[in-house]
Amino acid sequence: METQSKSSWDDGSGGERGLLHSWKGYSYSITPERLLLPRPVLQVALGSQHGVLLVEGGQVYSFGELPWKQSQVPEPAKPTLESALSGQRVVTVAAGSFHSGAVTEDGGIHMWGENSAGQCGLSGLSTVPNPTPVALQDLDTVTVPLQTVPVLELACGEKHTLALSVQREVWAWGSGCQLGLNAAVFPVWKPQKVEHLADKEDHVIISDSHYCPLGVELTEDDGKLEAPNPTTGLKTSPSEPVLPSYTSKSESPAVPTVADPTSVPSQPHASEEGEASLVNGMLQVSDSDTSALSGAESDAVAGAKSSPYPDEQAVKDYLKKLSDNTQTNTQASGGLNALLPSTGGLMSSTPTSALNNLVASCASAVGGRVASTYEALSLKKMMNFYLPSGASRSGGSPGVVDNSAERVRQEDSMQGKKSSSTGDIREEEAEGLRRRLSLPGLLSQVSPRLLRKAGRPKMRAVALTPLGGAIPEDHEVLPTLQTEVWSWGHGEHGQLGHGDNLARLQPLCIKSLNNKEVVRVAAGAHHSLALTAQSQVFSWGSNSSGQLGHMESPSTVPRLAKLSEGIRVWDVSAGERHTLLLADGDCIQPIIYYSGQQVKEGEEEGGNEKELHQQGGGEEEEEEQAGGYTQQPVLLPFCMNLGYVSSVFAGGRRCVALSDRNVMGFIASLHELASAERRFYCKLCNIKSQILRPLLELESLSSALGQVIFGLLQTLANMFGRLCHLTGQHATSLTASLRRCREVKSLLILEHTSIFLDCYNDYCSAVGNFQVMGGFQALTKPSIDLFGKGPELLQKLSECGEENLTTADLLVVLFYLPARHLHEYSRLLLKLATCFEVCSTEYQKLQDSCSKFEASVLQLKRKRKEADYTVHFWKIFPGKMTDSLRKPYRRLICESSNKGLTLQNAGRFSVNWFILFNDVLVHAQFSTHHIFPLATLWVEPIPEEDTGLYGLKVITPEETLTLLASSPMEKIKWLRSINQAVDQALSGKGQDVASGSSVQKLEPPISRTASYTFYKEGRLKDATYEGRWLSGKPNGRGVLKWCDGRIYTGAFKNGLEDGFGEFVAPNKTLNKNDHYQGYWKDGKMHGLGTYRYASGEVYDGSFQEGVRHGHGMLRSGKLNTSSPSVFIGQWLQDKKTGYGVFDDITKGEKYMGMWQDHQRQGTGVVVTQFGLYYEGAFKDNKMMGTGVLLSEDDTTYEGEFSDDWTLSGKGVLTMPNGDYLEGSFNGEWGSGLKVTGSYFKPHLFDTDKDKTQAMKLGHLCVCAEDKWPAVFEECWSQLGCEAPGRGEPEKAWENIAVALTISRRHILDSPDVLSRSHNKTLESLEVIPQHVGPITMDRYNAIRLYLIKACDTPLHPLGQLLESLVAVYRMTYVGVGANRRLLHQAVSEIKSYLNRIFLIVRFLFPDLPEEGGLIPEPTTDLQEKNEPNSTDALPESPKPARVVSSSALLLPVLLPRLYPPLFTLYALDKEREDDVYWECVLRLNKQPDLALLAFLGVQQKFWPVSIPASLPAPGEKQLVISSTKDACFASAVETLQQISTTFTPSDKLQVIQLTFEEITQEVQALLKQDFLWSMDDLFPVFLYVVLRARIRNLGSEVSLIEDLMDPCVQHGEHGIMFTTLKACYYQIQHEKVT
Repeated sequence: METQSKSSWDDGSGGERGLLHSWKGYSYSITPERLLLPRPVLQVALGSQHGVLLVEGGQVYSFGELPWKQSQVPEPAKPTLESALSGQRVVTVAAGSFHSGAVTEDGGIHMWGENSAGQCGLSGLSTVPNPTPVALQDLDTVTVPLQTVPVLELACGEKHTLALSVQREVWAWGSGCQLGLNAAVFPVWKPQKVEHLADKEDHVIISDSHYCPLGVELTEDDGKLEAPNPTTGLKTSPSEPVLPSYTSKSESPAVPTVADPTSVPSQPHASEEGEASLVNGMLQVSDSDTSALSGAESDAVAGAKSSPYPDEQAVKDYLKKLSDNTQTNTQASGGLNALLPSTGGLMSSTPTSALNNLVASCASAVGGRVASTYEALSLKKMMNFYLPSGASRSGGSPGVVDNSAERVRQEDSMQGKKSSSTGDIREEEAEGLRRRLSLPGLLSQVSPRLLRKAGRPKMRAVALTPLGGAIPEDHEVLPTLQTEVWSWGHGEHGQLGHGDNLARLQPLCIKSLNNKEVVRVAAGAHHSLALTAQSQVFSWGSNSSGQLGHMESPSTVPRLAKLSEGIRVWDVSAGERHTLLLADGDCIQPIIYYSGQQVKEGEEEGGNEKELHQQGGGEEEEEEQAGGYTQQPVLLPFCMNLGYVSSVFAGGRRCVALSDRNVMGFIASLHELASAERRFYCKLCNIKSQILRPLLELESLSSALGQVIFGLLQTLANMFGRLCHLTGQHATSLTASLRRCREVKSLLILEHTSIFLDCYNDYCSAVGNFQVMGGFQALTKPSIDLFGKGPELLQKLSECGEENLTTADLLVVLFYLPARHLHEYSRLLLKLATCFEVCSTEYQKLQDSCSKFEASVLQLKRKRKEADYTVHFWKIFPGKMTDSLRKPYRRLICESSNKGLTLQNAGRFSVNWFILFNDVLVHAQFSTHHIFPLATLWVEPIPEEDTGLYGLKVITPEETLTLLASSPMEKIKWLRSINQAVDQALSGKGQDVASGSSVQKLEPPISRTASYTFYKEGRLKDATYEGRWLSGKPNGRGVLKWCDGRIYTGAFKNGLEDGFGEFVAPNKTLNKNDHYQGYWKDGKMHGLGTYRYASGEVYDGSFQEGVRHGHGMLRSGKLNTSSPSVFIGQWLQDKKTGYGVFDDITKGEKYMGMWQDHQRQGTGVVVTQFGLYYEGAFKDNKMMGTGVLLSEDDTTYEGEFSDDWTLSGKGVLTMPNGDYLEGSFNGEWGSGLKVTGSYFKPHLFDTDKDKTQAMKLGHLCVCAEDKWPAVFEECWSQLGCEAPGRGEPEKAWENIAVALTISRRHILDSPDVLSRSHNKTLESLEVIPQHVGPITMDRYNAIRLYLIKACDTPLHPLGQLLESLVAVYRMTYVGVGANRRLLHQAVSEIKSYLNRIFLIVRFLFPDLPEEGGLIPEPTTDLQEKNEPNSTDALPESPKPARVVSSSALLLPVLLPRLYPPLFTLYALDKEREDDVYWECVLRLNKQPDLALLAFLGVQQKFWPVSIPASLPAPGEKQLVISSTKDACFASAVETLQQISTTFTPSDKLQVIQLTFEEITQEVQALLKQDFLWSMDDLFPVFLYVVLRARIRNLGSEVSLIEDLMDPCVQHGEHGIMFTTLKACYYQIQHEKVT
């Protein structure tokens, strides 16, 4: 426990901490002896005749009678170091009657001592002289080799041992029913799991005959109880997890030690020891149980060990052991010898005392355990452990009897446990965990750290909180108070606490202790103790020596021990026949009470033998011999000389106290803090039980108070309960840290100050709210009914000295009482701080917390003052308005009843009363009042020089008032009050402004976030707006909701929707919503947006003034993915007008042309899925006027139409073969035409004449330049131009930068939209490139790169333009639009795009030359120097220059996106030619290389002789033989194949050029010389390469290059190469294969 205090020991001061005092009995002549050790003692464990001590640093000492040592120790009283454990850091120790155990840091167990019943877990040895490792191996796990289970805590009984594992499972070994294993044969040598405790092994207390899981201590009493005690320890100091564990641990071991085998063995029933022996016999019967118990105990111990603090516990245990030993020795020394020969006898007698000790310690261990796993459970366990010890105490013979009884009892208890805990076991368990962590006592033995780790997850699940929920963090941080105590084992003295004397084989919950907040349990030989958070002690079991502390005879159920009022017990321990209580008295120093048997001097040696004989004879003799006992607890006179006692231990006959000296006043201040907290908790509990509970239980209360006030009273009671619970948890935690570490860092109040401050704040707010609503007045009558007219009770509890206060005033004082405790906190923390150097971190921490509490005290005083002021105001305010204005949270700040503030231009007789509350400004008139919420109220002073009046202007969303103050002072007062109130309303703080701080605050922000509901007539009537405001108008992001379900979410400006926003409007008829997402301006949709109609239609495009206007796309139909129709094009005032494309998917038709008022009007083209093509005039949505119609097989009609596909009037019908009909036509195409006219067959004799009809297409459709004007206009307008080309380039660049920045901000809100690279692109685009000055090659390249980037992101106006163009192009030419007759239009559309985008680029970069202009290439250095050559060279070679063209700049950006639809059209157009070509390619490719070269007429000198070998050995050559195929010119072939992977004509031409270079290189290598091609030589070779390249759609590639090639390239080198490729294509089609 005292690891932290090393320094005080090492500095040679003789030790101020962890001092051990040991004594026996309670007579005035006793003086405790000091036991001196080289280091501070951390934990004590006592057996019957021996004890074990754990000191700082993890070393273990044994003292007392150690018969198992081979060499007899010379001085039995003197502690001997257990050298076998050196090198191991022990974290907790435990002692049974005649055996001991230790747990090391890593969770390993070492056992030594008596082993005849298998209690050391080592088979084949009757005694184990030195600590020997014992392993817990889990057979359930599948791992090989078996995993060893790490242990937290250990508890030893007379004949069994329990361990608590890190997984919170109890393991047991040894003999006896208290193992809980249901084993048939004893002893159980190998540790086994106690399955019945699977959920609850918090802490196990072991006693010989009964077992308390809580403590897992073994004492003589086999049937012990498990209490939450350990839990408390654990939980208590969340901040110091380690500490708790030790605390429990040390206690547990101490108890076990007490029971010495020696004392008990010879006479089982004569003495307690005797009793134990009986138990032993019994135990053997039920050994399995015992072993289980012990297992649990050991587990618990192990847990403790892991923590650093076990030492303290160890010390305690040691002390306990010492005391136990002493007592036990007296009784049992003779017995011991007798016992040794017969193990059975020995065990039984020893167990009595030993078990007693054990049980107690178990109890603590168990408790710790419990705490970690499950509060409720842990208590249960503790009790169980204790109980066992009680049983063994009872008497040998009874013990024996008990064996069977115990078994029965245990079974019952098991069932009981099942039934009681099945429903809420999870919750209970979590609770248990919490509790365990918090319980000071139980945990002392367990290492807190481990326990907490294990316990936490479960703890989180806990939902049990007092009265409406505790503060959220306290689940994690503070000890829990919801505990249960469980017990099992022998119960012949009622020590199990179930109201009978039956044994229990399985754990059973002691129901009567369920809501008692038990935080610690202890078990003696035959009695059990439980300590509650309210400092009360419950005791039950045997009362033969007055050890229960009350006059009643033995009790089988827990009863309160008798202590005078004002004595608050905070530590308990039970020995064989006595009880030790550590309590707060009138002064700060703790006092010790003793209850139980007197021990006479000189009895120690002989006593044991006597006892052994007497065991058969019963207890009375023993009592007489012992010389009397206490009727009720007596104060030990010497306790004040011991210093500040931090914990007490009892075991056997011995008592041990662990104390500290008061260095620097620190220890005293710590004790004072804990004592004050315990006192305060008792006080709060009294108020709760004597005032609050009776009031709330009155049936008539809710009707007497009314619904509102009753609700507030319940809230107040909940808050009070929460505060009370927090105080209890904190008191428990402080108690635990006193027992354990006594360090500043264990004080939760420093780490978690906010938990306390929040709780007090909430509580005081609840009191204030109740008071403001007149709650205390309303409570007067019920209080008088309940407590009578004499308010003595109220006066006493409220500590009020004033006479003649009304009941209501007394209630106010009483309920404000807890707030005074904050001042106590700050006083005590300051006192603690003065014990440290000012520069130390402890001082800083204490000082910080102290100032926080002081500040809170002032704030709560202000709150109370405010509530008083408000209550007074409601008494004088007119009643009618009071009802509507009086709200619990509303506090008055100031009001103008003194006419200090009036309304400007008010009528002579009007009443204007202004009342400022903390949330609203009320303008009350004669019969009405208006409420202005402060969150949406702006106030500004009107300058006085203009008017000479002291005016204030108050702005609210729908009104602006001018108020006049009566004087400059009033004006300043109101201005400041309103501003402060507004500021606090916005920040959500409830501090009052009435008191007014001298420092004038800055005025609240003009821009703020608030919610408001409009009430005046108009567009916004009854709509609610929530979001940002600026001077009375919505401005910024917000949400506007109308009553009819319309909702707008997005940006506002100056009170209107402006910027990006979403709008939802319900459609009543369809019962669905319209949904718009996009841009707004001045409250209307304006800019780009998407509107999803309830009917299923979706419009995506531009809006203006709230209607569709500009370029947009409308999809209609149920499923928008496969909608029946799509329109994309221009809109004017919500109607389709201008150029647009309409795809009617159900009909399979696509229209591309002009529209007016939703109808097709003007020229247009229609294509259908059956290959029909129409171009011509439309009117009133029908084909009407002149037009041309072609069908799939080239049948053509040119003439008049009257309706869709209906011919009517003059025309010419031409057949595919050129025959034509001329005349008058009538009827629908495809359904039998009526014709009047002439038939011509023009090519009858003239076969060479070409057909010319196909050439006419394209005349009657919309020309490319007139398509999509709206798309380009949108881009121009984004650049700030009213019309194309009209505007300032500088302004355009600014607009681009703004657009990008806004878009980026929009995206930052939803980061998933863009990738990282995209973001980088955006950043680089925000920089405006140089756009003025002469264009050089470098600048030309920079422009080219900028355009590529700009077109790559849709957030840039050019990128958006490109995206729209791609969308419309694909809408036009995909699907039904993939018709070969549209190829010409598709190509000219791309060219028109290029021209129009180029205009924009030249607008942005004004110095860029026009189409076809030149940019000079940079000249080389040679030419710049004036060398003679350069002058000659210049006239010959013209200066190199780059031709500027739209296609070179923009095609690389545009074409890749349009390539799929365009290439599809080419493929369709060239289908027939490509098929012929492909057939020929396939045929010729069957030839081997040489045959093909010969066939094509390639000259022999060009034939490759050898080619690089790929497989056998790269680098070698392979000869070309007649069968070689696909090897010659392979690299050229591969290069040419890449033509299909490129998009733009320039890239494709580049591929052709590379192919020529590859061919040339190969031929040069053959001829070994430079060489110039002639076309005759080159053509066949190239033809060979083209054939071998096998390009499927070569015809389409050729046409695409031809159509879109840069005009300036046509006559250069590229042009010639292209012509060669084209020639090859035609050559292959007409190749005759011989």
